[in-house]
Amino acid sequence: MADLYPLLLLPDFHERVWGTHDLSAFYPSHKIGKEPIGEVWLTGEDCRIANGPLAGRTLRELADQLDSNLNGTAAKTRNRFPLLMKIIFPKDKLSVQVHPDDNAAQKVGLACGKTECWYVLQAGRGAHIGLGLRAGTSHREVQQAIHNTTMEQLLNWIDVAPADMYYVDAGTVHAIGRGSILLETQQNSDTTYRLYDYGRPRPLHVEQGLAAMKESTRAGKVKSMGGNGRIVLVSSPCFEVDKFLLKQPKEFSTSDDHGTSPHCLVAVRGGGVVESDGNPPVAFNRGEAVVIPAGLKNYRICPQWELECVRAKVPTVTVPEPVTVPAHQLQTVRA
Repeated sequence: MADLYPLLLLPDFHERVWGTHDLSAFYPSHKIGKEPIGEVWLTGEDCRIANGPLAGRTLRELADQLDSNLNGTAAKTRNRFPLLMKIIFPKDKLSVQVHPDDNAAQKVGLACGKTECWYVLQAGRGAHIGLGLRAGTSHREVQQAIHNTTMEQLLNWIDVAPADMYYVDAGTVHAIGRGSILLETQQNSDTTYRLYDYGRPRPLHVEQGLAAMKESTRAGKVKSMGGNGRIVLVSSPCFEVDKFLLKQPKEFSTSDDHGTSPHCLVAVRGGGVVESDGNPPVAFNRGEAVVIPAGLKNYRICPQWELECVRAKVPTVTVPEPVTVPAHQLQTVRA
């Protein structure tokens, strides 16, 4: 079909109070203003296409125009791109927060909830995350801790290391500490309820957050599996994320016997070229994303020397929640 080709997206830089002025690890040429950058959205709906006849259009516009030819048959919502990938640069702690699940989101008129996962790209000494509530913690205790400014003490604080993958299902109370760089894959939602923000002058959403939070969730560390250059990082009902270390060209398809999904490719080390029949090659390097429209089907990734690439897609069949090591079993640090 016309207009279907691999889409190189321009990163969308988002200022955050907890962010950094140093993006040199992934974006050495980006000029930062007075405010720090906390998130770089790679497949956000406002990200613009950098190549081909659709250059300058946003992913939102294409999702509406191309429908299942971009979004695939496996997406839960039509006319809306299903996955958001971003790189998070926390120089300071993110708020203690929670996201609604699909049911809770739809009750307040939102398209979907927000289940996410974090793949650790870099981690310095002492880098940690807060994942889930300590065992036995109740809604009432959370409400009291917010009032008493002791909310941090109720989370499981975990040391993180490069190549760790953490699953954060909707309803999990969580926070990200300083000292790491994370690649986040999530349902395409920006709905965040802040429960606690260390006294920063930003609004809280305590009532909505308490309604959305779950005292027990499936959040935890995922054991990666695979071999022969492919590692499955996480498989869940909302997304499947894997990683490839490519030294030779490799063929892929957005289609299987059950349906189609767009593929989101993010280079995390090295660079490569995406090829598809009848289209110009598309080069991408560290920190850049290429979206393969679901209707394009077959494509190739050709590494330039060597490419480490993370790929995300929507499962075309029913996938169970991932098996995780629960957060409370990983507890290693205190806030």
